Amino acid sequence: MRILFVGDVVGRPGRRAAASLIPQLREELNLDLIIVNAENSAAGRGIQRDSARQLFEGGVDVLTGGNHFFDKADGIEVIDKEPRIVRPHNLPPDTPGRGLGLYEIGDDTVAIINLLGRVYMNPVECPFRTMDRIIDSLGDRARIVIVDFHAEATAEKIAMGWYLDGRVSAVLGTHTHVATADERVLPQGTAYITDVGMTGPHDSVIGVRKEQAIQRMVSALPVRFQVADNDLVLNGVVVEVDSASGRAERIERIRREWKGES
Repeated sequence: MRILFVGDVVGRPGRRAAASLIPQLREELNLDLIIVNAENSAAGRGIQRDSARQLFEGGVDVLTGGNHFFDKADGIEVIDKEPRIVRPHNLPPDTPGRGLGLYEIGDDTVAIINLLGRVYMNPVECPFRTMDRIIDSLGDRARIVIVDFHAEATAEKIAMGWYLDGRVSAVLGTHTHVATADERVLPQGTAYITDVGMTGPHDSVIGVRKEQAIQRMVSALPVRFQVADNDLVLNGVVVEVDSASGRAERIERIRREWKGES
């Protein structure tokens, strides 16, 4: 199975780039499943019905989230009711939505899990022990298991990769919006990368207009952030997984520029 995972989509420019490029990528790369992290897809923070619809209409199969996923009040209902959306699992148990999604792709069942890290993040349940419980509950229901680990600290992400090596098909880091160059298949068959990167305006400071980000850092005063709209790039990884064993065979970074109007 060939799976494309696309890094954090930022705002309308990121959505336009993703929705425009993904149909081409599905054909070019012979993809079976496309997963997109959409926690910043609505004006740079959270998700809304329209932002989700645009990505689904562009060919995305499943959306995952992160620490900003619930920042738009009108996005809570779509997170709760849309089965193709997976929110972080290690939030309180009564949080709307689902932290584990099971999807039939051809003859295979794929489990998709979203987790939040704890280092430099708001308090949540331990992601490591949460994964232990999820894996135990899955049993034989899904051989292919993809984890979107939305975390700040590189060490925490690397530790999760090693912790889950041989137990899941892929551990793919998101949140920092900067693609790392450490993609590899770990010894027991888990594809890993510390951060997939950002899909959106790279002429920016992690998606924000650079002059606004600089002003806030220089002045130490509150500055209203807006999503930038130049130099649109899609960042992602393609993971090849053996369906019989659930072991990853290959992981490759991809980067595509989009020249359309943001």
